[in-house]
Amino acid sequence: MEFRIGESPDVVALTTLINAAFRKAESFFIDGDRIDCEAVRSLMAKGKFVVADEDGIFAGCVYVELRGERAYLGLLSVDTSLQRAGIGSALVKEAEEICTNAGCRYMDLRTVNLRTDNRTFYSRRGYVEIGTEPFPGELNPKLPCHFVNMTKRLR
Repeated sequence: MEFRIGESPDVVALTTLINAAFRKAESFFIDGDRIDCEAVRSLMAKGKFVVADEDGIFAGCVYVELRGERAYLGLLSVDTSLQRAGIGSALVKEAEEICTNAGCRYMDLRTVNLRTDNRTFYSRRGYVEIGTEPFPGELNPKLPCHFVNMTKRLR
């Protein structure tokens, strides 16, 4: 498996991968797609998608955005047939390395409070909870929820 930065021709594949991964994990509290091609293109203009590429097939991806001494990590997604094989951990590690090499001192992320598996995953990798923020009401969640903000000091 190799890592590379996603490019314009990857937009449809990235959108499909992200939506499938999030649908599997979040369908208990929210319906619909997580992202569309236009949003992926917009994110590519501000940051980058790190892609785990296994012989031309997308095994996973994660979005990173450099924000001065801080970086943002989001949309960590692994092909549903390959989950629990260490790909997510490898993607987070690669994203942290990219951001550290770019001069960032911290990595920030947010996850939905109902995704306790996510908070455990990130806590095991050194992230700590630093606050909360409201979940957008227009997404019509089936259950009350909010975002949990987490951060990690990079090397």
